This record gives sequence, C-alpha cells and structure tokens, in this order.
Amino acid sequence: MLDVDGDGVITHEEYLSRVDRVASAVGRDADHPTVAASWTAHDAVFRDMDADRDGRVTFEEYRTWVGHDAFERYCRSALGSLFDIADADADGRLERAEFLRLRTAGGNAETDAAAAFDALDTDRDGLVDRDAYLAGIRSFVTNAESPMAAAYGVAQPVPDRS
Repeated sequence: MLDVDGDGVITHEEYLSRVDRVASAVGRDADHPTVAASWTAHDAVFRDMDADRDGRVTFEEYRTWVGHDAFERYCRSALGSLFDIADADADGRLERAEFLRLRTAGGNAETDAAAAFDALDTDRDGLVDRDAYLAGIRSFVTNAESPMAAAYGVAQPVPDRS
C-alpha cells in the first residue's frame, strides 16, 4: 500500500500521497486545516521510519521500525488524521460510505475495507468511531494473530489500552 510504484522502497512523496488521495476522495481541499495537520503527522512518521535519512524507506527499515511503540509514537496520530479528513461532519464517527472511501483511497481493496467496517461496527449502528478504528489498526499491525505482524516479524501481544 505504501510502495506505490512497486520499486521496493517507500519515498517521502509516496508516503505523503495517501494524504492527498484520501483528501481527494472525500473532497477536501489541500489547504483545509485537517489536511495540513495530516501532512505534518505523516511527515513525522516518514522521518522516523527513514533510519538512514536518505529519503527512502526500505523493507528492512520499515521492518525494524514497525510495531507497538512506533504505532503509539507516530502512527496513531497519522492514521487518526486520515480518519479526521474522512469525517466530514467531525463527529468522530464514520458511516460505511465514508469508511470505504477512506480505506480504498488509502490502498485497501473495497472488499477488505467492507469486511473491516463490518468487523469494527460491533454494535451494528452503521458507524465506526475513531477509537475503534485506531484500535483495530493497532491490533492488525501488532498482534500475534495478525498476518501483517507475522510478515513483518513484530508479532507480539499488545495490551488493550482502549
């Protein structure tokens, strides 16, 4: 999802492009304060991932970086900022259509995004709140049962801090 051109590295431009894709998908202008805040948050994540400061994040840099600490230190803010861009009425909740726009603009397949919405909408009210969204991503990235955590070698149980 992050290596847009498939060349094996994530560039600064590729990483920040997902902010632009989400903003465009939901009709937010580049000068909107929520979009600007998201660029700032994503820039901080990229700088932290890019261990050798060459403007490119390799798989090994990402693998070394990813995990619970990185999520709490940087990803929570960056991913939360994408949620905020998609949250048109700023009520802290996304309806299904908003959620699908956010996730597909971010690079997820629509079927995966729909399954994620269904899993996160535990009370079946047709909404996913910001905290549940971030907890779901944190769990997917860092929990031992996650295919993503296993692929990146960061599988570790994470205490629930929700």
